[in-house]
Amino acid sequence: MANKLSVLDTRKKNTVTRLTKGSKIIKTIIATIHDKKGENVISLDLRKIPEAVADFFIVCEANNPTLLKAIADNIEYEVKEKCAEQAYKHEGRQAQQWILIDYVNVVVHIMLPETRKFYQLEEMWSDAVSTEHNEDLKK
Repeated sequence: MANKLSVLDTRKKNTVTRLTKGSKIIKTIIATIHDKKGENVISLDLRKIPEAVADFFIVCEANNPTLLKAIADNIEYEVKEKCAEQAYKHEGRQAQQWILIDYVNVVVHIMLPETRKFYQLEEMWSDAVSTEHNEDLKK
């Protein structure tokens, strides 16, 4: 039984590498979302919330399942190329309503608008500092 539970220890925040809003991986993810026309991009700074599983959540919308997948694929490609980081895990590619990409300290949520409205992640993590990333701020 103890061996089966040890798998839970493999997904822990890396407390050695503390991220900031200006970290390369965060900038790369946000730029990539904008490049693929993702909308309503918000980052949630979870560093001061002890229960949080990551330092940051990045949440965005895609208007259709094809765009949802394109954004997710491009994020994984660009982060691997520019930051030399592989996703720890990704979920939701089959259902194509909400794709989650887990980089351990940063978790990316790409959602269809109705899915985002239903789950209200920003409300659930309302203690976090929220920052909007409009496309015009990218320049």
